[in-house]
Amino acid sequence: MAGERQARLADRIRVILAERLEKGLRDPRLGFVTITDVRVSGDLQHASVFYTVLGTDEERVSSAAALTSATGMLRSEVGRQLSTRLVPTLEFIPDALPENADNISALLREAQERDAEVAKMASSATHAGDADPYIRADDGEDETK
Repeated sequence: MAGERQARLADRIRVILAERLEKGLRDPRLGFVTITDVRVSGDLQHASVFYTVLGTDEERVSSAAALTSATGMLRSEVGRQLSTRLVPTLEFIPDALPENADNISALLREAQERDAEVAKMASSATHAGDADPYIRADDGEDETK
């Protein structure tokens, strides 16, 4: 039951923050931010907000600073729209999912290239050693029987 309540609260916080960021903040440092996930602690006192920023590393850093400075205002917005006794504290955490996905894609691409290389070498490879004199070449059966 508590996990269900946490999930509902986390989803509601995500929607509230996404709508507020869509309207825009008055901070020019804020770039194109997407809220990817919100996780609420078991006692509903703390919310970890995961986000991504589309842009360069410089834009990511400036957007992180803008979110940190706007945390109080965003928490007030969450408090206005939630019907809970206590408003959870907000912690903004950059989501590493896009970078991890790019890294995994690069590793898979490299593995596929190596597999193609090995398949190419295997197609022209021959068995080591002499042919087995007891196996006929036409049907592969043993002649000693």
